[in-house]
Amino acid sequence: MKILALEFSSNRRSAALSNEGCVVEAHTVAGGRATSALALIRQALAEAQIRMEDVQWIVVGLGPGSYTGIRAAIATAQGWNLARQTPLLGISSVHAMAHEAMTRSLTGPIHPVINAQRGEFHLGHWHITHGRCHEVSPLRIATAEELAALRQQNAILVGPDETSPLHQIHPAAKSLAEVARNRLAESMPACEPLVPIYLRETSFVKAAPARTPDGKS
Repeated sequence: MKILALEFSSNRRSAALSNEGCVVEAHTVAGGRATSALALIRQALAEAQIRMEDVQWIVVGLGPGSYTGIRAAIATAQGWNLARQTPLLGISSVHAMAHEAMTRSLTGPIHPVINAQRGEFHLGHWHITHGRCHEVSPLRIATAEELAALRQQNAILVGPDETSPLHQIHPAAKSLAEVARNRLAESMPACEPLVPIYLRETSFVKAAPARTPDGKS
Protein backbone atom coordinates (compact mmCIF):
# COMPACT_ATOMS: atom_id res chain seq x y z
CA MET A 1 0.00 0.00 0.00
CA LYS A 2 1.32 3.43 -0.96
CA ILE A 3 0.69 6.10 1.70
CA LEU A 4 1.50 9.80 1.52
CA ALA A 5 1.79 11.49 4.93
CA LEU A 6 1.74 15.25 5.54
CA GLU A 7 2.78 16.76 8.88
CA PHE A 8 2.64 20.57 8.99
CA SER A 9 1.66 21.20 12.62
CA SER A 10 5.07 22.55 13.71
CA ASN A 11 7.71 24.82 12.18
CA ARG A 12 9.24 21.71 10.59
CA ARG A 13 6.93 20.70 7.77
CA SER A 14 7.43 17.23 6.35
CA ALA A 15 6.12 14.79 3.75
CA ALA A 16 6.76 11.04 3.71
CA LEU A 17 5.86 8.07 1.53
CA SER A 18 5.29 4.54 2.74
CA ASN A 19 5.34 1.75 0.14
CA GLU A 20 4.44 -1.84 0.99
CA GLY A 21 4.96 -1.35 4.72
CA CYS A 22 8.23 0.59 4.54
CA VAL A 23 8.81 4.35 4.58
CA VAL A 24 10.81 4.85 1.40
CA GLU A 25 11.20 8.63 1.35
CA ALA A 26 10.76 11.48 3.81
CA HIS A 27 11.51 15.17 3.47
CA THR A 28 11.54 17.81 6.19
CA VAL A 29 11.89 21.56 5.74
CA ALA A 30 12.21 24.11 8.54
CA GLY A 31 10.53 27.27 7.42
CA GLY A 32 6.91 27.32 8.45
CA ARG A 33 4.75 29.32 6.08
CA ALA A 34 7.56 29.72 3.54
CA THR A 35 7.39 25.99 2.77
CA SER A 36 5.48 24.98 -0.38
CA ALA A 37 3.37 21.91 0.33
CA LEU A 38 3.24 20.89 -3.33
CA ALA A 39 6.99 21.32 -3.82
CA LEU A 40 7.68 19.16 -0.76
CA ILE A 41 5.29 16.47 -2.00
CA ARG A 42 6.69 16.49 -5.55
CA GLN A 43 10.23 16.09 -4.23
CA ALA A 44 9.27 13.15 -2.02
CA LEU A 45 7.32 11.48 -4.84
CA ALA A 46 10.15 11.94 -7.34
CA GLU A 47 12.81 10.49 -5.05
CA ALA A 48 10.56 7.59 -4.02
CA GLN A 49 9.76 7.00 -7.71
CA ILE A 50 6.04 6.95 -6.98
CA ARG A 51 3.52 8.69 -9.26
CA MET A 52 0.77 10.91 -7.87
CA GLU A 53 -1.90 8.62 -9.30
CA ASP A 54 -0.40 5.61 -7.48
CA VAL A 55 -0.90 7.07 -3.97
CA GLN A 56 -3.62 5.00 -2.27
CA TRP A 57 -4.06 6.90 1.02
CA ILE A 58 -3.23 10.42 2.21
CA VAL A 59 -2.62 10.84 5.94
CA VAL A 60 -2.61 14.24 7.64
CA GLY A 61 -1.34 15.25 11.07
CA LEU A 62 -4.28 17.06 12.69
CA GLY A 63 -2.33 18.85 15.42
CA PRO A 64 -2.57 20.51 17.78
CA GLY A 65 -0.05 23.08 16.67
CA SER A 66 0.25 25.67 13.91
CA TYR A 67 -3.21 26.80 12.80
CA THR A 68 -1.88 27.84 9.38
CA GLY A 69 0.22 24.71 8.87
CA ILE A 70 -2.53 22.25 9.78
CA ARG A 71 -5.01 24.06 7.53
CA ALA A 72 -2.53 24.03 4.65
CA ALA A 73 -2.00 20.27 4.96
CA ILE A 74 -5.73 19.62 5.16
CA ALA A 75 -6.47 21.84 2.16
CA THR A 76 -3.78 20.09 0.11
CA ALA A 77 -5.16 16.65 1.01
CA GLN A 78 -8.75 17.71 0.30
CA GLY A 79 -7.77 19.09 -3.10
CA TRP A 80 -6.03 15.82 -3.93
CA ASN A 81 -9.09 13.85 -2.81
CA LEU A 82 -11.37 16.02 -4.92
CA ALA A 83 -9.22 15.47 -8.02
CA ARG A 84 -8.44 11.78 -7.58
CA GLN A 85 -10.84 10.44 -4.92
CA THR A 86 -7.86 9.24 -2.87
CA PRO A 87 -9.12 8.38 0.64
CA LEU A 88 -7.99 10.54 3.56
CA LEU A 89 -7.02 9.66 7.12
CA GLY A 90 -6.44 12.12 9.96
CA ILE A 91 -4.19 11.23 12.90
CA SER A 92 -3.20 13.23 15.97
CA SER A 93 0.25 14.78 15.64
CA VAL A 94 0.78 13.80 19.29
CA HIS A 95 0.41 10.14 18.28
CA ALA A 96 3.21 10.66 15.76
CA MET A 97 5.38 12.16 18.53
CA ALA A 98 4.68 9.23 20.85
CA HIS A 99 5.55 6.79 18.07
CA GLU A 100 8.83 8.61 17.44
CA ALA A 101 9.60 8.48 21.17
CA MET A 102 9.10 4.71 21.01
CA THR A 103 11.55 4.39 18.09
CA ARG A 104 14.09 6.26 20.22
CA SER A 105 13.79 3.53 22.88
CA LEU A 106 11.91 5.64 25.42
CA THR A 107 9.68 3.45 27.58
CA GLY A 108 7.06 3.79 30.28
CA PRO A 109 4.91 6.89 30.84
CA ILE A 110 5.70 9.83 28.55
CA HIS A 111 4.12 13.27 28.26
CA PRO A 112 4.03 14.95 24.83
CA VAL A 113 4.12 18.74 25.23
CA ILE A 114 3.25 21.36 22.59
CA ASN A 115 3.24 25.11 23.19
CA ALA A 116 -0.36 26.37 23.20
CA GLN A 117 0.64 30.05 23.56
CA ARG A 118 -0.74 32.34 26.32
CA GLY A 119 1.67 30.69 28.77
CA GLU A 120 -0.11 27.34 28.41
CA PHE A 121 0.71 23.96 26.87
CA HIS A 122 -1.03 21.05 25.17
CA LEU A 123 -0.18 18.11 27.43
CA GLY A 124 -0.68 14.42 26.69
CA HIS A 125 -0.14 11.23 28.69
CA TRP A 126 0.97 8.12 26.80
CA HIS A 127 2.57 4.82 27.77
CA ILE A 128 5.17 2.89 25.78
CA THR A 129 5.74 -0.81 26.35
CA HIS A 130 6.52 -3.94 24.32
CA GLY A 131 7.01 -1.97 21.11
CA ARG A 132 3.61 -0.29 21.31
CA CYS A 133 2.40 3.11 22.46
CA HIS A 134 -1.09 3.97 23.66
CA GLU A 135 -2.86 7.02 25.02
CA VAL A 136 -3.52 6.90 28.76
CA SER A 137 -5.57 10.09 29.08
CA PRO A 138 -6.89 12.67 26.59
CA LEU A 139 -4.86 15.69 25.52
CA ARG A 140 -5.54 18.76 27.68
CA ILE A 141 -4.41 22.32 28.33
CA ALA A 142 -1.84 22.60 31.14
CA THR A 143 -0.11 25.50 32.88
CA ALA A 144 3.62 26.15 33.18
CA GLU A 145 3.31 25.28 36.87
CA GLU A 146 1.95 21.83 36.02
CA LEU A 147 4.89 21.21 33.69
CA ALA A 148 7.30 22.32 36.41
CA ALA A 149 5.70 19.81 38.78
CA LEU A 150 6.14 17.02 36.22
CA ARG A 151 9.81 17.97 35.81
CA GLN A 152 10.31 17.73 39.56
CA GLN A 153 8.86 14.20 39.38
CA ASN A 154 11.41 13.35 36.63
CA ALA A 155 8.56 12.68 34.19
CA ILE A 156 9.57 12.05 30.57
CA LEU A 157 8.50 15.13 28.60
CA VAL A 158 8.79 15.08 24.81
CA GLY A 159 8.11 17.93 22.41
CA PRO A 160 9.35 20.18 19.62
CA ASP A 161 10.53 23.05 21.83
CA GLU A 162 14.13 23.37 22.95
CA THR A 163 13.30 23.44 26.65
CA SER A 164 15.29 21.17 28.97
CA PRO A 165 14.55 18.53 30.16
CA LEU A 166 12.32 17.84 27.18
CA HIS A 167 13.38 15.15 24.74
CA GLN A 168 13.17 17.24 21.57
CA ILE A 169 10.81 15.44 19.21
CA HIS A 170 8.97 17.16 16.37
CA PRO A 171 5.80 15.74 14.85
CA ALA A 172 7.13 14.11 11.68
CA ALA A 173 5.52 12.71 8.53
CA LYS A 174 7.71 9.61 8.75
CA SER A 175 6.24 8.65 12.13
CA LEU A 176 2.77 9.63 10.91
CA ALA A 177 3.14 7.28 7.92
CA GLU A 178 4.21 4.43 10.20
CA VAL A 179 1.25 4.97 12.53
CA ALA A 180 -1.10 5.06 9.52
CA ARG A 181 0.47 1.92 8.05
CA ASN A 182 -0.15 0.02 11.30
CA ARG A 183 -3.72 1.30 11.58
CA LEU A 184 -4.59 0.44 8.00
CA ALA A 185 -3.08 -3.04 8.43
CA GLU A 186 -5.47 -3.69 11.33
CA SER A 187 -8.62 -2.36 9.67
CA MET A 188 -9.69 -0.26 6.72
CA PRO A 189 -11.33 2.90 8.16
CA ALA A 190 -13.89 4.91 6.28
CA CYS A 191 -12.72 8.15 4.73
CA GLU A 192 -13.80 10.82 7.22
CA PRO A 193 -13.63 14.64 7.17
CA LEU A 194 -10.30 16.03 8.37
CA VAL A 195 -10.90 18.16 11.46
CA PRO A 196 -8.01 20.02 13.15
CA ILE A 197 -7.44 19.26 16.83
CA TYR A 198 -7.96 22.39 18.90
CA LEU A 199 -8.47 22.38 22.66
CA ARG A 200 -9.65 25.98 22.67
CA GLU A 201 -12.53 27.38 20.67
CA THR A 202 -11.27 29.47 17.77
CA SER A 203 -12.69 32.95 18.03
CA PHE A 204 -12.38 35.95 15.75
CA VAL A 205 -13.22 39.53 16.64
CA LYS A 206 -14.83 41.47 13.81
CA ALA A 207 -13.05 44.74 13.15
CA ALA A 208 -15.01 47.92 13.76
CA PRO A 209 -16.23 49.67 10.59
CA ALA A 210 -13.97 52.38 9.21
CA ARG A 211 -14.93 55.91 10.17
CA THR A 212 -14.97 58.95 7.91
CA PRO A 213 -13.26 62.24 8.86
CA ASP A 214 -16.62 63.60 10.06
CA GLY A 215 -16.87 60.75 12.58
CA LYS A 216 -19.56 58.79 10.74
CA SER A 217 -19.23 55.10 9.82
